[in-house]
Amino acid sequence: MLRANALAWRAVACLWMGFVGGAAHADDEPARVVAHLSSPGEVLSVDLLVDNDRPYYRVMRFGEPVLAPSRLGFILKDAGKLDRDFAITTEPVTRHDATWEQPWGERRYVRDHYAELRAHFVERHGAKRGFDVVFRAYDDGIGFRYEFAKNAGVVTISDELTEFNVARPATAWWIPWGEPNDTELLFHTTPLAEVSVAHTPFTMRTVNGLHLEIHEAALVDYAAMSVRRVEGQRLVASLTPASEGWKVRRTGPFTTPWRMLVAADTAGGLYESNLMLNLNEPNRLGDVSWVKPGKFLGIWWEMFREEWTWASGAHHGATTEHAKQYIDFAAAHGFRGVLIEGWNDGWNSAWAGDGRDFSFTKSYPDFDLPAVAAYARSKGVMLIGHHETGGAVSHYEDEVGAAFDLYQRVGVDTVKTGYVTDADQIHRRDDEGQERTEWHDGQFMANHYLKVVTEAAKRHIMIDSHEPIKDTGLRRTYPNWLAREGARGQEYNAFGRPVNPPEHESILVYTRMLGGPMDFTPGILVPGEHVRPCCRPHTTVAKQLAMYVVLYSPLQMAADRIENYQSHPGPFRFIEDVPTDWDETLAVNGEIGDYVTLVRKDRHSDDWYLGSVTDEEGRVLTVPLGFLAPNRRYEAQIYRDAPTAHWRDHPEDLVIERREVTSSDRLELKLAPGGGEAIRFRALPLKTR
Repeated sequence: MLRANALAWRAVACLWMGFVGGAAHADDEPARVVAHLSSPGEVLSVDLLVDNDRPYYRVMRFGEPVLAPSRLGFILKDAGKLDRDFAITTEPVTRHDATWEQPWGERRYVRDHYAELRAHFVERHGAKRGFDVVFRAYDDGIGFRYEFAKNAGVVTISDELTEFNVARPATAWWIPWGEPNDTELLFHTTPLAEVSVAHTPFTMRTVNGLHLEIHEAALVDYAAMSVRRVEGQRLVASLTPASEGWKVRRTGPFTTPWRMLVAADTAGGLYESNLMLNLNEPNRLGDVSWVKPGKFLGIWWEMFREEWTWASGAHHGATTEHAKQYIDFAAAHGFRGVLIEGWNDGWNSAWAGDGRDFSFTKSYPDFDLPAVAAYARSKGVMLIGHHETGGAVSHYEDEVGAAFDLYQRVGVDTVKTGYVTDADQIHRRDDEGQERTEWHDGQFMANHYLKVVTEAAKRHIMIDSHEPIKDTGLRRTYPNWLAREGARGQEYNAFGRPVNPPEHESILVYTRMLGGPMDFTPGILVPGEHVRPCCRPHTTVAKQLAMYVVLYSPLQMAADRIENYQSHPGPFRFIEDVPTDWDETLAVNGEIGDYVTLVRKDRHSDDWYLGSVTDEEGRVLTVPLGFLAPNRRYEAQIYRDAPTAHWRDHPEDLVIERREVTSSDRLELKLAPGGGEAIRFRALPLKTR
């Protein structure tokens, strides 16, 4: 394997040197550097090149290649390629350094520090079409996007020619684009040279240990980008097609989403990066004090256990009686919300893949929405509404205004939406009334998801999207878009195909979680109890608790039955205590697919929380506590795997203990196979003289 990697790197190096030196050029002319941009700390640099009359860019880190020369440009429908014969001019480099505050998030304050280069591309002959490319260089990554002027008119894009030509051999963690379950797949771990077409965020580790992420930011009115490997380690942007056959149709002026690359020495460095958020526009909603993160319970897990049903009948879950039971429990234990699924008319039909029978305003007879919402408010609890569309998007758009008006009237301030259908079977009516089918992440759906978010914002309603378009940081611009699913969550531990393996969460942190908050639905306190004969979580209880810190969401569900929480008050205490809104987040250690330890500081107290999870291997990890405030004492409330714990045999074996610590201490974490550890560091009162 080492010899193969060495030979592969030699081949890549030869190609690199041949390109830059001109040996591979038909005209024997070297590539010409048009412009150079360095990040503020001169960690990363971007060169804009012209070779054989085509534009390229390359990325270096400390002078070493990260991306070899990579193409820029487009193929336009009925207008050919827009990729060569350019007169290129650039504007002077500008610099920006500011700090902005998140209304909620993994950290409160975000520094936005970059250097920017704008390049103008205009064809020298013919129609003299063109565009601008704007590059931003940060010390931890680069972003660039195309900008079309007003005089571009209607632009119909068949393909982007944007490339990411990875310079060194790498291992990749990825899921394929185009599968029926879309993003709800287990991750592949392969050499980069074996990737086909992959979703982003797309994560790699090169042979020299550099960690890379390719993704996009600010996906608005555009098709989502996946990456398609064409040869060697050269990846090309692949846009999701519309039913009409083209990928994107826009009228100038417009910008594309940012194409972005994050580079870090460690896997944790990828997670700590703020590049995606910084590439998004600031908050457009104004005062968002009404946006409230929090934890919630739900009429949900019992349906997966086949004890209750979404459909009406003798075992209907969403009844007024059941809802009040959950509201009472939520009020007694400090939960902000209760999710109600299956309350509305339409669940008795074959709705998955065709939700045109759903009503979003009519309740089943055994569920009194106004009365339940009023009862919840009287207890200090908010209902979380539910809109499952079954992929019937045009039908949902017909009703979404009235549906949100209803929720606003009765006092529902959070809605979980769903789009359960195969990835290319979204039902849409076009302007002529023709029925079409679309992908979840095409241009039409990018606009739909944002329409739902903005319509909700008008009524001060927050959105949690399931079966969503991927997260590209739009929560900065629209802070009511709190969370999304978009990966294999806890529900797969209920119905299998197969269940999530023990390594799953330690991959998610460095892949799906690079895109933003995920509604994973943790908190199963009896993981050894089969949900169905086939299936149960492959975790320990300690790992289920650690997920509240490791898998970030401002909306965190306590997914188990309330009877299990009542019978397990010890571990349930951590779920009661853990916040969902953070002042700071630090990646302490981790390797992709093996283990991860994160610490987060509560935004509303001096407390810190630690979560650590491992794969199928047991591990001993040492964690210095230097993140704690100096000269301050803390009570470490520890929830750890017992020596007998194992995800397979004894998942409920848990030790709960307390000890006093300071920032000068170190803790040894002993994680069982499939296990984890959760710790609350409660700040003790300062001593007075």
